[in-house]
Amino acid sequence: MKKKILYPALALILLLSTVSFKSDFFEIAKQIEIFTTMFKELNMNYVDETNPAELMDTAIKAMLDDLDPYTKYWNEQDVEASKIRNAGEYTGIGASVKTVKDKIIIVEPYKDYPADKAGLKAGDKIIKIGDVVVSDFEEDAGELLKGASGTEVEITYKRQNQTKNTILTREEIEVKAVPFSTLLDDNTGYIVLSKFNNKASLETIAALKDLKAKGADKIILDLRGNPGGLLSEAINVTNIFVPKGELITTTKSVVKKYNKEYFTKKTPIDTDIPLVVLVNGRSASASEIVAGSIQDLDRGVVIGARSFGKGLVQRPKKLTYGTQLKITISRYYTPSGRCIQALDYWNRDENNKAVRINEQDFKAFKTKNGRTVYDGGGIQPDIELETSKFSNITTSLLQSDAIFDYGTKYYYSHQNMDINNFKLTDKDYEDFKIFVKQSGFNYETETEKSLRKSLQVAKKDKLDADISDSYNALIATIKVSKEKGLDTYKTEIQNLLTDEIVKRYAYREGLYDYYISHNPEIQKSKEILSNKNKYEKILK
Repeated sequence: MKKKILYPALALILLLSTVSFKSDFFEIAKQIEIFTTMFKELNMNYVDETNPAELMDTAIKAMLDDLDPYTKYWNEQDVEASKIRNAGEYTGIGASVKTVKDKIIIVEPYKDYPADKAGLKAGDKIIKIGDVVVSDFEEDAGELLKGASGTEVEITYKRQNQTKNTILTREEIEVKAVPFSTLLDDNTGYIVLSKFNNKASLETIAALKDLKAKGADKIILDLRGNPGGLLSEAINVTNIFVPKGELITTTKSVVKKYNKEYFTKKTPIDTDIPLVVLVNGRSASASEIVAGSIQDLDRGVVIGARSFGKGLVQRPKKLTYGTQLKITISRYYTPSGRCIQALDYWNRDENNKAVRINEQDFKAFKTKNGRTVYDGGGIQPDIELETSKFSNITTSLLQSDAIFDYGTKYYYSHQNMDINNFKLTDKDYEDFKIFVKQSGFNYETETEKSLRKSLQVAKKDKLDADISDSYNALIATIKVSKEKGLDTYKTEIQNLLTDEIVKRYAYREGLYDYYISHNPEIQKSKEILSNKNKYEKILK
């Protein structure tokens, strides 16, 4: 208990030692002393018994929440999890999972790994691990699934309201940065890069060389859904396609030592092969560095939708007892000077929400060939496709798990499926709309948010009674419009439903296989790459 109490004080001492040159030494020391004495007095004199560790945990989270969502305190388990993500190897069950209240939900089992071998499917809800009931476990129950390779654990889970049991044998799990690559029928090489761990560039190089040996004379690099990872690997992946000595990204900070320029340092594999990079709203950080530098250097065509806009650089700082502070130290900029960051966490709105740059405030920059590109957060593709975009309602459907849950429902109502010829029908989509309505799904539009704020102002001015009828009429109109939203954005929602359903039958590898003949982004990429004049015209 006492060790936990020391964590924030030690973190602050570390902060003091690293930033005293840019801040007032006395002010920092003063605030540390105030906090320490306040914390002591609170725990010694409060009317009820206190839990010092819980109070301190709340204090840490509240302090960091006022900054940005990427600056976090990591306990020992978090530090180990970060090492696993970067190394690409760990021991476990071989599945993506998430903990929700009293259960662990299987999000995606990986083909031929322990969870898959034990018969677990996406949507299964684990309620007991060995002798431990998940709902009774106060810590992260997901930790109970980890263990030494070769050890067994009994799993109790619910599937379609039936309770089942299975024995799972843990294994060494290899997380591939490039889970799929293949040669398309027009000699286009297709490479999926799903994360930037320390194997990203090596696996991308291996895939590229293999595809070229098979006859590939043009390449699609798919970064859709890639959340990022190691900066060094973003540089190395870009270096595969651009010459040694090119500026790839710049980091800027008020701390001068973090102001750096990052150049390619290796001999490239191929600087001439025509290249398309695919991005969408879930392509972030390192993915945006690669896409942005390829675009700014006019090395390839970027297709899809504006990327996420995560342009903040984090660095772990070691604390005591194996803990760390993952702290935002600088911002990323592309070779042309564009800032990747989309949200401003330091100038928030009246609801303390980070603000996004308005489109009219976007700044223009020039690529190597003189093309005009814009900042505003994320990477704006050279060719935008509606099928790549995520509207507010689509994002809300993803966040509420409506698409995931419908995928589970669909799978168990359609057991015999020819996935190669699968197409979500209009009848299926109508069924999805009914499912969404019955689930109680709701989301708030930007218009509703603005109206709600206006009503609050009207109440202060004692005008709410005068405008209540008009307000209610507007809300009713918006409700009707929202119900139509499932039809308005049918194409993008259908695509995500299709992805979720195909994965249920054919795993992620099967989904990429399905993309080859069904995905509009890949079809558009092939069209651009097969037309040399059109490809070169975009880059000039």
